[in-house]
Amino acid sequence: MPKEYQKSLQNLKIAVGHDDLTVPFEGGGKVFSAIAEVFPQADVFTSMGTKERLAEFADRRVLTTFMQKLPFKRKLQLPLAPLYPLAFESLDLTDYDLVITSSSRFAHGVLTKPETTHICYMHSPGRMFWEPERYFQDKSWLGKLLTPALSYLRLWDYTAAQRVDYFIANSQNIAKKIKRYYGREAKVIYPFVDLARFQTAAEADSGRPGDYFLIVTRLAPWKRVDIAVEAAKQAGVNLKIVGAGPDRRRLKKMVKAMEEGEGKIETLGGVGDEEVNTLYRNCRAFIMTQEEDFGITALEAQAMGKPVIAYGAGGALEMVVEGETGEFFKEQTASSLAEVLRKFKAGKYRAEDCRANAERFSKERFQREILKFVEETLKTR
Repeated sequence: MPKEYQKSLQNLKIAVGHDDLTVPFEGGGKVFSAIAEVFPQADVFTSMGTKERLAEFADRRVLTTFMQKLPFKRKLQLPLAPLYPLAFESLDLTDYDLVITSSSRFAHGVLTKPETTHICYMHSPGRMFWEPERYFQDKSWLGKLLTPALSYLRLWDYTAAQRVDYFIANSQNIAKKIKRYYGREAKVIYPFVDLARFQTAAEADSGRPGDYFLIVTRLAPWKRVDIAVEAAKQAGVNLKIVGAGPDRRRLKKMVKAMEEGEGKIETLGGVGDEEVNTLYRNCRAFIMTQEEDFGITALEAQAMGKPVIAYGAGGALEMVVEGETGEFFKEQTASSLAEVLRKFKAGKYRAEDCRANAERFSKERFQREILKFVEETLKTR
Protein backbone atom coordinates (compact mmCIF):
# COMPACT_ATOMS: atom_id res chain seq x y z
CA MET A 1 0.00 0.00 0.00
CA PRO A 2 1.19 3.57 -0.73
CA LYS A 3 3.04 5.38 2.06
CA GLU A 4 0.66 8.33 1.78
CA TYR A 5 -2.07 6.03 3.08
CA GLN A 6 -0.76 6.38 6.61
CA LYS A 7 -0.89 10.16 6.36
CA SER A 8 -4.48 10.36 5.16
CA LEU A 9 -6.07 7.70 7.38
CA GLN A 10 -3.77 7.12 10.34
CA ASN A 11 -5.81 9.32 12.69
CA LEU A 12 -9.10 7.55 11.97
CA LYS A 13 -10.52 4.72 14.05
CA ILE A 14 -11.52 2.07 11.51
CA ALA A 15 -13.43 -1.21 11.66
CA VAL A 16 -13.83 -3.75 8.84
CA GLY A 17 -16.39 -6.55 8.94
CA HIS A 18 -17.67 -9.61 7.09
CA ASP A 19 -20.88 -11.67 7.30
CA ASP A 20 -19.18 -14.60 9.03
CA LEU A 21 -15.76 -16.21 9.05
CA THR A 22 -16.72 -19.87 9.04
CA VAL A 23 -16.08 -21.27 5.54
CA PRO A 24 -12.45 -21.74 4.44
CA PHE A 25 -11.29 -20.51 1.03
CA GLU A 26 -14.61 -18.89 0.06
CA GLY A 27 -14.33 -16.04 -2.41
CA GLY A 28 -15.99 -13.35 -0.32
CA GLY A 29 -13.73 -14.18 2.60
CA LYS A 30 -10.63 -13.76 0.43
CA VAL A 31 -11.88 -10.37 -0.72
CA PHE A 32 -12.52 -9.36 2.89
CA SER A 33 -8.99 -10.37 3.87
CA ALA A 34 -7.61 -8.21 1.05
CA ILE A 35 -9.70 -5.25 2.24
CA ALA A 36 -8.46 -5.79 5.80
CA GLU A 37 -4.85 -5.69 4.50
CA VAL A 38 -5.49 -2.20 3.12
CA PHE A 39 -6.32 -0.99 6.64
CA PRO A 40 -3.77 -2.72 8.91
CA GLN A 41 -4.77 -0.70 11.98
CA ALA A 42 -8.48 -1.55 11.63
CA ASP A 43 -10.41 -3.66 14.11
CA VAL A 44 -12.28 -6.64 12.69
CA PHE A 45 -15.89 -7.65 13.33
CA THR A 46 -18.10 -10.53 12.24
CA SER A 47 -21.15 -12.41 13.44
CA MET A 48 -19.16 -15.57 14.24
CA GLY A 49 -16.03 -17.35 13.14
CA THR A 50 -14.10 -20.57 13.49
CA LYS A 51 -10.80 -20.60 15.36
CA GLU A 52 -8.96 -21.23 12.09
CA ARG A 53 -10.45 -18.23 10.31
CA LEU A 54 -10.22 -15.86 13.28
CA ALA A 55 -6.55 -16.79 13.72
CA GLU A 56 -5.85 -14.79 10.54
CA PHE A 57 -6.58 -11.65 12.57
CA ALA A 58 -4.85 -12.69 15.78
CA ASP A 59 -2.88 -9.43 15.87
CA ARG A 60 -6.03 -7.29 15.84
CA ARG A 61 -8.99 -6.59 18.05
CA VAL A 62 -11.80 -8.87 16.84
CA LEU A 63 -15.46 -8.26 17.69
CA THR A 64 -17.97 -11.10 17.42
CA THR A 65 -21.63 -11.39 18.41
CA PHE A 66 -23.69 -13.72 20.58
CA MET A 67 -23.70 -16.09 17.57
CA GLN A 68 -20.06 -16.91 18.33
CA LYS A 69 -21.25 -19.13 21.19
CA LEU A 70 -23.41 -21.26 18.92
CA PRO A 71 -22.17 -24.74 17.88
CA PHE A 72 -21.79 -26.14 14.34
CA LYS A 73 -20.96 -22.75 12.84
CA ARG A 74 -20.07 -24.11 9.40
CA LYS A 75 -23.34 -26.00 8.95
CA LEU A 76 -26.09 -23.78 10.31
CA GLN A 77 -26.04 -20.60 8.19
CA LEU A 78 -29.51 -21.25 6.73
CA PRO A 79 -31.29 -22.16 9.99
CA LEU A 80 -29.60 -19.25 11.75
CA ALA A 81 -30.44 -16.67 9.07
CA PRO A 82 -33.12 -14.86 11.14
CA LEU A 83 -30.54 -14.24 13.90
CA TYR A 84 -28.01 -12.39 11.75
CA PRO A 85 -29.88 -9.03 11.66
CA LEU A 86 -30.13 -8.96 15.46
CA ALA A 87 -26.51 -10.05 15.78
CA PHE A 88 -25.09 -7.29 13.59
CA GLU A 89 -27.34 -4.63 15.06
CA SER A 90 -26.12 -5.63 18.52
CA LEU A 91 -22.50 -4.72 17.72
CA ASP A 92 -21.32 -1.50 19.31
CA LEU A 93 -19.49 0.47 16.59
CA THR A 94 -20.06 3.93 18.04
CA ASP A 95 -16.34 4.61 18.53
CA TYR A 96 -15.41 4.29 14.84
CA ASP A 97 -14.92 7.02 12.26
CA LEU A 98 -14.96 4.62 9.29
CA VAL A 99 -16.74 1.28 8.96
CA ILE A 100 -16.22 -0.93 5.91
CA THR A 101 -18.43 -3.99 5.53
CA SER A 102 -17.94 -6.91 3.17
CA SER A 103 -21.44 -8.27 2.71
CA SER A 104 -23.41 -10.80 0.71
CA ARG A 105 -26.23 -11.02 3.21
CA PHE A 106 -26.07 -9.26 6.56
CA ALA A 107 -22.87 -7.40 7.54
CA HIS A 108 -24.07 -4.11 6.03
CA GLY A 109 -26.87 -4.07 8.64
CA VAL A 110 -24.63 -2.73 11.41
CA LEU A 111 -25.71 0.41 13.23
CA THR A 112 -23.33 3.37 13.16
CA LYS A 113 -23.52 6.91 14.47
CA PRO A 114 -24.43 9.65 11.95
CA GLU A 115 -20.86 10.99 11.78
CA THR A 116 -19.41 7.59 10.90
CA THR A 117 -18.78 6.85 7.22
CA HIS A 118 -20.12 3.39 6.33
CA ILE A 119 -18.90 1.91 3.04
CA CYS A 120 -20.21 -1.50 1.97
CA TYR A 121 -18.46 -3.77 -0.52
CA MET A 122 -21.47 -5.78 -1.72
CA HIS A 123 -20.76 -9.23 -3.15
CA SER A 124 -24.48 -9.76 -3.75
CA PRO A 125 -27.78 -8.83 -2.13
CA GLY A 126 -28.89 -11.97 -0.29
CA ARG A 127 -30.08 -14.52 -2.84
CA MET A 128 -32.00 -16.36 -0.17
CA PHE A 129 -34.52 -13.56 0.32
CA TRP A 130 -34.31 -11.58 -2.93
CA GLU A 131 -34.16 -14.53 -5.33
CA PRO A 132 -35.81 -17.39 -3.39
CA GLU A 133 -37.00 -19.21 -6.53
CA ARG A 134 -33.40 -19.56 -7.64
CA TYR A 135 -31.96 -20.21 -4.19
CA PHE A 136 -34.50 -22.88 -3.24
CA GLN A 137 -35.01 -24.31 -6.71
CA ASP A 138 -34.30 -27.87 -5.56
CA LYS A 139 -36.45 -27.45 -2.42
CA SER A 140 -39.32 -25.21 -3.44
CA TRP A 141 -41.34 -26.55 -0.53
CA LEU A 142 -38.75 -25.11 1.88
CA GLY A 143 -38.89 -21.72 0.20
CA LYS A 144 -42.67 -21.67 0.58
CA LEU A 145 -42.42 -22.76 4.21
CA LEU A 146 -39.96 -19.95 4.92
CA THR A 147 -41.99 -17.25 3.12
CA PRO A 148 -42.83 -15.27 6.32
CA ALA A 149 -39.17 -15.32 7.45
CA LEU A 150 -37.94 -14.37 3.97
CA SER A 151 -40.40 -11.46 3.81
CA TYR A 152 -39.08 -10.21 7.15
CA LEU A 153 -35.48 -10.52 5.93
CA ARG A 154 -36.26 -8.61 2.71
CA LEU A 155 -37.81 -5.74 4.66
CA TRP A 156 -34.90 -5.68 7.10
CA ASP A 157 -32.36 -5.85 4.27
CA TYR A 158 -33.90 -2.95 2.37
CA THR A 159 -33.98 -0.84 5.54
CA ALA A 160 -30.39 -1.78 6.40
CA ALA A 161 -29.22 -0.83 2.90
CA GLN A 162 -30.57 2.69 3.34
CA ARG A 163 -28.24 3.17 6.33
CA VAL A 164 -25.13 2.55 4.21
CA ASP A 165 -23.45 5.75 3.01
CA TYR A 166 -21.71 4.31 -0.06
CA PHE A 167 -21.91 1.02 -1.92
CA ILE A 168 -19.19 -0.71 -3.90
CA ALA A 169 -20.35 -3.57 -6.16
CA ASN A 170 -18.16 -6.46 -7.29
CA SER A 171 -19.51 -6.23 -10.87
CA GLN A 172 -21.90 -4.32 -13.11
CA ASN A 173 -24.23 -7.27 -12.61
CA ILE A 174 -24.38 -6.65 -8.84
CA ALA A 175 -24.54 -2.87 -9.27
CA LYS A 176 -27.77 -3.40 -11.20
CA LYS A 177 -29.17 -5.58 -8.40
CA ILE A 178 -28.23 -2.97 -5.79
CA LYS A 179 -30.14 -0.41 -7.84
CA ARG A 180 -33.11 -2.73 -8.37
CA TYR A 181 -33.47 -4.02 -4.81
CA TYR A 182 -32.23 -1.06 -2.76
CA GLY A 183 -32.68 1.92 -5.08
CA ARG A 184 -29.01 2.82 -4.50
CA GLU A 185 -26.11 3.59 -6.82
CA ALA A 186 -22.85 1.65 -6.54
CA LYS A 187 -19.25 2.06 -7.67
CA VAL A 188 -17.93 -1.07 -9.39
CA ILE A 189 -14.57 -2.41 -8.20
CA TYR A 190 -13.91 -5.89 -9.52
CA PRO A 191 -12.49 -8.50 -7.14
CA PHE A 192 -9.18 -10.17 -7.87
CA VAL A 193 -7.56 -13.44 -8.76
CA ASP A 194 -4.41 -14.63 -7.00
CA LEU A 195 -2.13 -14.31 -10.02
CA ALA A 196 0.98 -15.33 -8.07
CA ARG A 197 -0.53 -18.74 -7.35
CA PHE A 198 -1.02 -19.63 -10.98
CA GLN A 199 1.19 -20.11 -13.97
CA THR A 200 0.02 -20.55 -17.54
CA ALA A 201 -0.25 -23.89 -19.25
CA ALA A 202 2.39 -22.69 -21.72
CA GLU A 203 4.88 -22.41 -18.86
CA ALA A 204 4.11 -25.88 -17.54
CA ASP A 205 6.02 -29.02 -18.45
CA SER A 206 3.39 -29.88 -21.05
CA GLY A 207 1.55 -27.17 -22.91
CA ARG A 208 -0.74 -29.68 -24.60
CA PRO A 209 -4.23 -29.68 -23.07
CA GLY A 210 -5.52 -32.82 -21.39
CA ASP A 211 -8.55 -34.82 -22.38
CA TYR A 212 -11.00 -33.52 -19.78
CA PHE A 213 -13.10 -30.50 -18.94
CA LEU A 214 -13.01 -29.13 -15.39
CA ILE A 215 -15.42 -27.67 -12.83
CA VAL A 216 -14.24 -26.16 -9.52
CA THR A 217 -17.06 -24.88 -7.34
CA ARG A 218 -19.00 -25.30 -4.13
CA LEU A 219 -21.56 -28.01 -4.86
CA ALA A 220 -24.89 -26.33 -4.19
CA PRO A 221 -28.05 -26.97 -6.25
CA TRP A 222 -28.23 -23.43 -7.65
CA LYS A 223 -24.75 -23.89 -9.15
CA ARG A 224 -26.37 -26.28 -11.68
CA VAL A 225 -23.44 -28.68 -11.93
CA ASP A 226 -26.04 -31.32 -12.80
CA ILE A 227 -26.40 -29.91 -16.31
CA ALA A 228 -22.65 -30.31 -16.86
CA VAL A 229 -22.89 -33.96 -15.84
CA GLU A 230 -25.71 -34.52 -18.32
CA ALA A 231 -23.99 -32.47 -21.04
CA ALA A 232 -20.72 -34.38 -20.67
CA LYS A 233 -22.56 -37.65 -21.21
CA GLN A 234 -24.49 -36.27 -24.17
CA ALA A 235 -21.29 -34.99 -25.79
CA GLY A 236 -19.23 -38.05 -24.83
CA VAL A 237 -16.46 -36.02 -23.16
CA ASN A 238 -14.52 -36.44 -19.92
CA LEU A 239 -15.37 -34.22 -16.94
CA LYS A 240 -13.70 -33.74 -13.55
CA ILE A 241 -15.65 -32.01 -10.76
CA VAL A 242 -13.81 -30.48 -7.79
CA GLY A 243 -15.71 -29.28 -4.76
CA ALA A 244 -17.76 -30.19 -1.72
CA GLY A 245 -21.18 -29.12 -0.56
CA PRO A 246 -24.79 -30.18 -0.01
CA ASP A 247 -25.33 -31.25 -3.64
CA ARG A 248 -22.39 -33.66 -3.83
CA ARG A 249 -24.37 -36.77 -2.86
CA ARG A 250 -26.99 -36.16 -5.55
CA LEU A 251 -24.32 -35.51 -8.17
CA LYS A 252 -22.46 -38.70 -7.27
CA LYS A 253 -25.67 -40.67 -7.77
CA MET A 254 -26.12 -39.02 -11.17
CA VAL A 255 -22.57 -39.90 -12.17
CA LYS A 256 -22.95 -43.51 -11.02
CA ALA A 257 -26.14 -43.88 -13.05
CA MET A 258 -24.28 -42.67 -16.15
CA GLU A 259 -21.22 -44.93 -15.94
CA GLU A 260 -21.98 -46.71 -19.21
CA GLY A 261 -21.29 -45.04 -22.56
CA GLU A 262 -18.68 -42.59 -23.75
CA GLY A 263 -17.08 -40.02 -21.51
CA LYS A 264 -15.74 -40.44 -18.00
CA ILE A 265 -17.10 -38.24 -15.20
CA GLU A 266 -15.31 -37.96 -11.85
CA THR A 267 -16.36 -36.21 -8.63
CA LEU A 268 -13.11 -35.53 -6.76
CA GLY A 269 -14.41 -33.73 -3.67
CA GLY A 270 -12.33 -31.00 -2.08
CA VAL A 271 -8.64 -31.04 -3.03
CA GLY A 272 -5.60 -28.95 -2.11
CA ASP A 273 -4.25 -25.94 -3.99
CA GLU A 274 -1.44 -27.85 -5.71
CA GLU A 275 -3.78 -30.49 -7.07
CA VAL A 276 -6.29 -27.86 -8.19
CA ASN A 277 -3.48 -26.06 -10.02
CA THR A 278 -2.51 -29.28 -11.78
CA LEU A 279 -6.12 -29.90 -12.77
CA TYR A 280 -6.43 -26.37 -14.15
CA ARG A 281 -3.15 -26.68 -16.02
CA ASN A 282 -4.04 -29.91 -17.77
CA CYS A 283 -7.72 -29.41 -18.60
CA ARG A 284 -9.09 -28.61 -22.03
CA ALA A 285 -11.29 -25.86 -20.65
CA PHE A 286 -13.03 -24.75 -17.47
CA ILE A 287 -16.83 -24.95 -17.25
CA MET A 288 -18.99 -22.53 -15.25
CA THR A 289 -22.63 -23.62 -15.28
CA GLN A 290 -24.04 -21.15 -12.77
CA GLU A 291 -25.07 -17.52 -13.05
CA GLU A 292 -22.43 -16.07 -10.77
CA ASP A 293 -22.35 -12.62 -9.27
CA PHE A 294 -18.78 -12.54 -10.54
CA GLY A 295 -17.03 -15.95 -10.53
CA ILE A 296 -13.43 -16.04 -9.33
CA THR A 297 -12.79 -19.64 -10.43
CA ALA A 298 -13.30 -18.70 -14.06
CA LEU A 299 -10.57 -16.08 -13.62
CA GLU A 300 -8.32 -18.66 -11.97
CA ALA A 301 -8.64 -20.86 -15.04
CA GLN A 302 -7.77 -17.95 -17.33
CA ALA A 303 -4.83 -17.05 -15.10
CA MET A 304 -3.59 -20.58 -15.78
CA GLY A 305 -3.96 -19.90 -19.49
CA LYS A 306 -7.15 -21.92 -19.95
CA PRO A 307 -10.33 -20.89 -21.79
CA VAL A 308 -13.72 -20.86 -20.07
CA ILE A 309 -17.06 -22.25 -21.20
CA ALA A 310 -19.65 -20.29 -19.22
CA TYR A 311 -23.38 -19.84 -18.99
CA GLY A 312 -23.90 -16.52 -20.72
CA ALA A 313 -25.32 -14.53 -17.82
CA GLY A 314 -24.19 -12.62 -14.74
CA GLY A 315 -20.56 -11.88 -13.99
CA ALA A 316 -19.23 -14.20 -16.71
CA LEU A 317 -20.18 -11.61 -19.31
CA GLU A 318 -17.75 -9.16 -17.68
CA MET A 319 -14.67 -11.38 -17.42
CA VAL A 320 -14.77 -13.80 -20.35
CA VAL A 321 -13.99 -12.42 -23.81
CA GLU A 322 -16.05 -14.50 -26.21
CA GLY A 323 -13.95 -16.06 -28.96
CA GLU A 324 -10.71 -14.97 -27.28
CA THR A 325 -10.71 -16.38 -23.74
CA GLY A 326 -13.79 -18.58 -23.86
CA GLU A 327 -17.29 -19.29 -25.09
CA PHE A 328 -20.82 -18.97 -23.77
CA PHE A 329 -23.72 -21.38 -23.87
CA LYS A 330 -26.93 -19.39 -24.18
CA GLU A 331 -29.43 -21.49 -22.22
CA GLN A 332 -28.85 -23.00 -18.79
CA THR A 333 -29.58 -26.50 -20.07
CA ALA A 334 -27.58 -29.67 -20.66
CA SER A 335 -28.37 -29.65 -24.38
CA SER A 336 -27.14 -26.07 -24.83
CA LEU A 337 -23.87 -26.85 -23.02
CA ALA A 338 -23.45 -30.19 -24.81
CA GLU A 339 -23.62 -28.43 -28.18
CA VAL A 340 -20.68 -26.20 -27.19
CA LEU A 341 -18.71 -29.16 -25.80
CA ARG A 342 -19.07 -31.13 -29.04
CA LYS A 343 -17.75 -28.26 -31.15
CA PHE A 344 -15.12 -26.98 -28.73
CA LYS A 345 -11.55 -26.74 -30.06
CA ALA A 346 -8.99 -26.01 -27.33
CA GLY A 347 -6.32 -25.16 -29.91
CA LYS A 348 -8.29 -22.08 -30.94
CA TYR A 349 -7.35 -20.33 -27.69
CA ARG A 350 -3.95 -18.96 -26.74
CA ALA A 351 -2.74 -19.29 -23.16
CA GLU A 352 -1.20 -15.80 -23.40
CA ASP A 353 -4.56 -14.21 -24.20
CA CYS A 354 -6.30 -15.95 -21.31
CA ARG A 355 -3.54 -14.97 -18.90
CA ALA A 356 -3.53 -11.36 -20.10
CA ASN A 357 -7.26 -11.09 -19.52
CA ALA A 358 -6.89 -12.44 -15.97
CA GLU A 359 -4.09 -9.99 -15.24
CA ARG A 360 -6.60 -7.15 -15.47
CA PHE A 361 -7.95 -8.44 -12.15
CA SER A 362 -4.88 -8.28 -9.92
CA LYS A 363 -4.97 -7.97 -6.14
CA GLU A 364 -2.76 -4.87 -6.31
CA ARG A 365 -5.26 -3.16 -8.63
CA PHE A 366 -8.15 -4.14 -6.34
CA GLN A 367 -6.51 -2.79 -3.19
CA ARG A 368 -5.39 0.39 -4.95
CA GLU A 369 -8.95 1.09 -6.16
CA ILE A 370 -10.44 0.37 -2.73
CA LEU A 371 -8.03 2.76 -1.07
CA LYS A 372 -8.62 5.47 -3.67
CA PHE A 373 -12.40 5.19 -3.30
CA VAL A 374 -12.20 5.42 0.49
CA GLU A 375 -9.91 8.43 0.42
CA GLU A 376 -12.04 10.27 -2.15
CA THR A 377 -15.21 9.45 -0.23
CA LEU A 378 -13.84 10.79 3.04
CA LYS A 379 -12.92 14.08 1.35
CA THR A 380 -16.57 14.63 0.44
CA ARG A 381 -17.94 13.95 3.94
